[in-house]
Amino acid sequence: MPKEISANPAAVAANPEATSHRGALSTVTTLFFMWGFLTCLNDILVPHLKSIFDLRYAEVMLIQFSFFSAYFIFSIPAGKLIDRIGYKRTMVAGLFTMGIGALLFVPAARVPSFPLFLAALMILATGITALQVAANPYVTALGPGKTASSRLNLTQAFNSLGTTAAPYFGSLFILSAAPKSVEEMRQMSAQALHAYRLHEAASVKLPYLGLSLALVLLGIFIAAMKLPAIPDAVKRGSGALPDGGASVWRQRHLVLGAVGIFVYVGAEVAIGSFLVNYFGLPTIGNISPNIAARFVSLYWGGAMLGRFIGSGVLQRVRTGTVLGAAAIGAGLLVAISMVSAGPVAMWSIILVGFCNSVMFPSIFALGVAGLGPLTGDGSGVLVMAIVGGAIIPVVQGVLADHIGIQHAFILPVICYVYILYYAVRGSQRVAAT
Repeated sequence: MPKEISANPAAVAANPEATSHRGALSTVTTLFFMWGFLTCLNDILVPHLKSIFDLRYAEVMLIQFSFFSAYFIFSIPAGKLIDRIGYKRTMVAGLFTMGIGALLFVPAARVPSFPLFLAALMILATGITALQVAANPYVTALGPGKTASSRLNLTQAFNSLGTTAAPYFGSLFILSAAPKSVEEMRQMSAQALHAYRLHEAASVKLPYLGLSLALVLLGIFIAAMKLPAIPDAVKRGSGALPDGGASVWRQRHLVLGAVGIFVYVGAEVAIGSFLVNYFGLPTIGNISPNIAARFVSLYWGGAMLGRFIGSGVLQRVRTGTVLGAAAIGAGLLVAISMVSAGPVAMWSIILVGFCNSVMFPSIFALGVAGLGPLTGDGSGVLVMAIVGGAIIPVVQGVLADHIGIQHAFILPVICYVYILYYAVRGSQRVAAT
């Protein structure tokens, strides 16, 4: 049986059957929703665990570091797993791994232990990594190459539906009680503090137990379905590209695209991670974490709306043009939030979500363009670059501890400047040297 990897989207366009895989696309879209939902719940865990364990911003950003480090560690192995067992089995394995990670939140809350929470998050993210490496290129291959970016934007819109629902879900089931202040916690006895932490940490048990069950059931459902194999998805010989390049690392547009994914995910995650605390500042929103979490839903909801719109726009407008315009808009909005206060600061940062919407699928589609039979390896490189979500939030956390949350947003601005460069120049394909 031939090994299955991502197909050359241009080659798939020549196959009439490849344009009518709506059932397969619908099934894979549910995976985009689930990993978006679970990823965005981290934005609720950040303020929740920060309060429970009395952590600094740099310390609590280890939540995102542990989660997104899994992309760097397991992306290449996930690509090799696709080569060995195919897309569907990799997706099923990813769902079961996610189920185990979600289940481990229960013992982590019973202790309670911040390191155990971090371990559970890394296992959860390992499963999501497998889904990302398999599902993203699979979607690009299920239809004509010229509309791959549009198709990926559409499925990413359902990913954003998950990220939009997650903060509201978290506000109801995880942030339902008002946390004690740092001063109140430091005045408690050791026994009283432990009891308080047990009580607060317990709020994650039921949500993550339910999510674990849902993930396992979804894995069983996917395993029972018949997903189509992708035509021409076979590694040939050494895997050389049509232009003679033998390695994805010699493809300039892919390598620069990986940097683009790194800074995009880092900026998006860093902004989302700080929003609950940012909106709680007296000069910004002066609102409780519970209410602030619902405003975070609007940030991710903007991304969902933008991806539905972007799916149509990208069928008519060049991908690089749309990406460049989005980068300019995001950078300006973050800058406005940095120099303003009150509702202006709140709504300008919320609107960044709309500009973020087209960035990941656009950078991804530009990065794997023209890779032919090495598209699967290129996908592994791009998904590995999602580790930016581990590094950049921690750096912003260090900045926030020293210069405040609002000024620390200068880091995402720098990230959007690079994305503008990639849209204009870096994504241009040149022959491998």
